[in-house]
Amino acid sequence: MRRPDMEQKYIEREREGERRGKPYKTVHDLRIWNERFFSAEEREREKREREREKREMKFSKQFEAQLVPEWREAFVDYWQLKKDLEKVQEACKRPSQPSLSRTLLSPIFYLLTSSFDNGPHAMAHPIIQVHKKTAATNKGDTYQTELQEHLAAAEPAKVFFSRLDLQLNKVNQFYRAQEGKFLERGNSLQRQLDILLALRKELKKQRRCCGFSISSEKSIWDQDKEDDQFKNISSSDMSMKDHGKDMRMKIPLTTPKRTISFLFSLLEDLLSQYKNSTAEVNSMVTFNTGSLRRAEKMIRSAFIELYKGLNYLETYRNLNIAAFAKILKKFDKVSGEQVIEIYLKAVESSYFNSSSKAIKLMDEVEELFVKHFTGGERRIAMKYLKPNQRKDSFSLCFFTGLFTGIFISFLVGCCIMAHIEGKYSPRSSSSDVETAYPIFSLFSLMFLHLFLYGFTIFMLRKTTINYSFILDFGPDGGLKHSDIFLICSFSMSMVMMVMFTHLSLILKGYSPGQIQVISGLLLLMFLVLLLCPFNIFYRRSRYHFIKTLRCIVLSPLYKVEMFDFFLADQICSQVPMLRNLEYVTCYYITGSYKNQDYVFCNTTTRYRDLAYAVSFLPYYWRAMQCIRRWIDEGEASHLANLGKYVSSMIAAGAKVTYEKKGMAWFSLFIITSSFATVYQLYWDFVKDWGLLQLNSKNPWLRNDLMLKRKSVYYISMGLNLTLRLAWLQSILHFNITGLDYRVAAFVSAALEVVRRGLWNFFRLENEHLNNVGKFRAGKTVPLPFFEFNEN
Repeated sequence: MRRPDMEQKYIEREREGERRGKPYKTVHDLRIWNERFFSAEEREREKREREREKREMKFSKQFEAQLVPEWREAFVDYWQLKKDLEKVQEACKRPSQPSLSRTLLSPIFYLLTSSFDNGPHAMAHPIIQVHKKTAATNKGDTYQTELQEHLAAAEPAKVFFSRLDLQLNKVNQFYRAQEGKFLERGNSLQRQLDILLALRKELKKQRRCCGFSISSEKSIWDQDKEDDQFKNISSSDMSMKDHGKDMRMKIPLTTPKRTISFLFSLLEDLLSQYKNSTAEVNSMVTFNTGSLRRAEKMIRSAFIELYKGLNYLETYRNLNIAAFAKILKKFDKVSGEQVIEIYLKAVESSYFNSSSKAIKLMDEVEELFVKHFTGGERRIAMKYLKPNQRKDSFSLCFFTGLFTGIFISFLVGCCIMAHIEGKYSPRSSSSDVETAYPIFSLFSLMFLHLFLYGFTIFMLRKTTINYSFILDFGPDGGLKHSDIFLICSFSMSMVMMVMFTHLSLILKGYSPGQIQVISGLLLLMFLVLLLCPFNIFYRRSRYHFIKTLRCIVLSPLYKVEMFDFFLADQICSQVPMLRNLEYVTCYYITGSYKNQDYVFCNTTTRYRDLAYAVSFLPYYWRAMQCIRRWIDEGEASHLANLGKYVSSMIAAGAKVTYEKKGMAWFSLFIITSSFATVYQLYWDFVKDWGLLQLNSKNPWLRNDLMLKRKSVYYISMGLNLTLRLAWLQSILHFNITGLDYRVAAFVSAALEVVRRGLWNFFRLENEHLNNVGKFRAGKTVPLPFFEFNEN
C-alpha cells in the first residue's frame, strides 16, 4: 500500500504527463521522471513494496495449489480473511470514524503507545490477549481473542479476529480428529504386522523341516520361487492365536480364481451343514504361502496409504501455520499495529502445531517399511512411500503441435481428393470407400473420445479436482492431459497419412486388393503397439488399460473399482466404434479384402448376429458390474443402476427387431426407448451429477459447485438432454441433401462421444465433492487378519 506522500507524487506525475500532451507510458519516460521526483531511498522502498506484494500473491496461489483438495474446507479460509482485511482497510480510510483513524492508522497514536514499550509495564496491557479455554469434551481446547478497548471499538477488527479464532479452533479440532484416526490405524497395522511376522517364523520352521533354508533378512515379497517350491511339497495347516484369541484371514475376492474358489468352498460348506447340521465349525485357519503373500501385499499397501495420509497431515499443518503468519502480517501492515507476535505464540502452542504424535508415527512407519518390506533398502522404500511426480516437458507441447499440423495437412488433402473424385457423394458406391470408411471412423471415434478425456483431465486440474485419487491411478498419477494430447495428435496423423496414401494409390490406378492391405496393416500396427512389452510409449498406462479391459469382460468375477465402471461407461458410448471394429476384423480375417467382397460381413447371418451381440455387450458388462458391486457392498442403489442398463438392453433389442420386421414392432420400440431415455436422464442428473436438488441454494443444481458460472451447468443439462434423444433420428429420418449416410452415421456417433465427454467432468466433480464432504483423502485398504468369534 502506497504512503500518502508517495501517492501525491504519483498524482503529480500523471498531471505533468497530461500537460506534456502524452502520459508517461514508456519505460524510459518513467525512469527519467522517477529519478527527478523520487529519492533513491523512496525508489528502493517502492521496489521492496512491489516485491512484497508479488510474494503475497504468490503465496495465495501456492496455498491453493498445495492444499489437500479433499480437506479444503478444513484449511484456514485464507481468502475470506483477506476479504475481512479489505473491510478493515476501508474502515481505516474513513475519516468519519475517529476511533479507527486514531487506533488503526494514526502514526501519532502509535508513537505515543510505543513510547512506553521500554518501561517496566510495557506488556501489562498488550493490544490483544488470546485466551485458551479447556473444553470438557474431546474436541480439545478453544481460543478466543480479547481486543484492547480502542481496537475493540473497530467493528471490522472484531469481525476479523472472531473469524481468525474460529479458523484456529477449526484447524485444531480437525487435526486432532485426523491424528486420532491415523494413530488407531497405525496400531492396527502394527498388530497385523506382528501376526504376519509370527506366521513367517512358523513358515521358516516348516521349511527347515522340509530341507529348505531361508535368510531372515528376506521378506515374503522376495521369496516367490521358494514359496512355489514349498507349496508343492507341503500344505500343512498353521493355526494362529493372538493373545489367546483365534485369528482368521480374509482375502478380498478381487480375482476370478479367488471368487470361484470361494463359491466352491461356500457350496461345500452348505452341503456339509445340510448333511450334518450338528457338526462343529472349525475355528482354526489354514494358512498357505499363497495366502501369506497376498496378506503381505495388503499390509504393505496399507502402510503406503498410512504414510501418504501422514504426509497430508504434515502438509496440512505447515500450510496452516504459513497462512496464519501471512494473514497476521497483512493485518499489521494494514492497521499499523503489532499483533503478529502475540497471536502467533498462541498458534505455535496450539495442538495442531505442538503435537508430535503424527511425526513419530511417520518415522515408525518408514522404519518398519524399510525393515520388513524392502529388506533394509531405504532407497527402494522411498520409491513406494514418496514416489517422484513426473514433471511436464516442453517437448510434449512441441511434438503435439507438430503432429497436429501434420494431421490437419493430410486431412485437408484427403478431403480435397475425396471431393474431386466424389467418393462420399450419395451416389458413390465404390468398394474402397466401403472398407476405408469403417477404419477411419474406428480410429476417429476412438481418439476423439481420448481427446475429450484429455480435455476433461485439463479442466479437472484447473478446478483442483483430485482425479488421480478418484480413479486410483497409483503413484504416477496416470496420464496427464499433455500426454493424452500427444497420443491423439500422433495417432491421428498416422491414420490420416495412411488414408491419404490409400486415396492417392486409388487415383493412380493401383489394384484395390493391394491397396486395402495398407489399412489392415494400420490396424495391426496399433494392436502391436498396444501389446508391446518394451518400456516405450507409456507401457504402464497401456498395461493398466489392458488389465481394466480384462476386468470389464470378466466383470462378475473381478472386484469392481472406480476406474473399471468408469471405463465401462465409456465403452457404452462407443457401440458404433465396436461395430466398425467387428466389421473390419471380419473383413480381413475372412479374406474378403482379396476380392473386395464388402457385402459378405453384412449379409451373412452368423456375422450379423455377432454384430448385434457386440451392440449388447457393453450394457451387459455394465449390468454385471452393478450386480457384483451389490454383492460386495450391499447397497440397493446398485440394483437401481442395474435396472438402467437392463432397460437400455431391452430398448436396443426392440430397435433391432423394429429394423428387421418393420412397423409391427414400432410401438414397442417407442415405449422401451422412451422409458430407457427417461431412466437414463434421471440417473445422469440426480445420481451421477448430483443435480436437481430441491433445497439447493443454486436452483435446480446442488449447493457446492466447482465451476463459478452456473450457466455452464444449465447448458450442459440441456445438451445432455438433447443428445440423449438422438434415437429419434431412427423415427424421423433426418436427411440432409448431399450428405452421405455414412457421414451422417459418423456425426451421430461423434455426438454421443461428445455427450460422454461432457458427462465425464460432472461425474468426477460429483465424486470429488462426495470425497470432500467426508474428508476422504486416501483409500482404506482392508486388512487380512481379524479375530474370529463363533457367535
